[in-house]
Amino acid sequence: MKEALFYKKIEDKKVKCNLCARGCIIEEGKTGVCGVRKNIDGKLYSLVYGKVIALAIDPIEKKPLFHFHPGARVLSFGTIGCNFMCEYCQNWDISQMREEIVGEEISPERMVEIAINNKVDGITYTYNEPTIFMEYAMDVAKIAKKQKFFNTFVSNGFMSEESAEAAAKFLDAITIDFKGSGKKDFLIKYAHIPSEEPIFRTLQIMKEHKVHIEITDLIVPKVGDSIEDARKLIRWVVENLGEDVPMHFLRFYPAYRMLDFPITPTETLEKIIEVAKEEGVKYAYIGNIPGHKYENTYCPYCGELLIERYGFDILKNKIKNGKCPKCGKKISGVFDVKH
Repeated sequence: MKEALFYKKIEDKKVKCNLCARGCIIEEGKTGVCGVRKNIDGKLYSLVYGKVIALAIDPIEKKPLFHFHPGARVLSFGTIGCNFMCEYCQNWDISQMREEIVGEEISPERMVEIAINNKVDGITYTYNEPTIFMEYAMDVAKIAKKQKFFNTFVSNGFMSEESAEAAAKFLDAITIDFKGSGKKDFLIKYAHIPSEEPIFRTLQIMKEHKVHIEITDLIVPKVGDSIEDARKLIRWVVENLGEDVPMHFLRFYPAYRMLDFPITPTETLEKIIEVAKEEGVKYAYIGNIPGHKYENTYCPYCGELLIERYGFDILKNKIKNGKCPKCGKKISGVFDVKH
């Protein structure tokens, strides 16, 4: 347990948490919506600082990051808790845990030692929403950077401007995960947040700080698979972030409280890919369908197959010095593995 950053004291021993865009007002003895930041005698504490519930070595493609050190191995970890309450959460058993604070104690120094011992290329803060353990992430990242590891978030993007600015200073890349094809009010209804707008502001802050951005969009049948809603989100990305930002459209699998929903049809995802191309997106991908041709990276200028994938595995990578070997054009991203 460690005193939190990103909060201010208010009257009657209450505090206002400024970590995420919820801005919870927390009474003495209570926690915020995330369940892991508690007001103790008028001070806010992170209950999950250094308490790791999930730890693994992953391919960076799993994040998914396709244009940031493809083929890299990352040390991935997360804690319990989340500032979303997604009805479709794949990791609900840890993200929605509220009854007790559990996890293995791993100091920031020890986490980086684990990364060194496993000869990974970077560290990814993931599995639950990393914003809620920001203090821990900041301390790990500070040490990791000294050891030349890159740092990436897999995030819902629902940060305060203050915490987004802080994260952007230590992050090298971020995957922001939209849901429901950008459908207006989808996240309000199915993730139980008050507004989607802070996510867009987080993206703009990350761009301003030159953090590498990739976007995922979970396409949920019946309630979040509108082609026109997808077009609106895609158009916003192109106009505000650029046509070079990779976009991943993911197949939905029934989970948690949405077990009665069907799997996303392949045809729906393929239609959205075509919309992305129409709107100028240079790198559009389909996720959660291993072997699909849109798992691969193609040159947006000449059509050459550059990176062939199957699931999270790279079968072939032709990119040399960040360029297409056929036409010589630069491919957007970071393509050298550091370690």
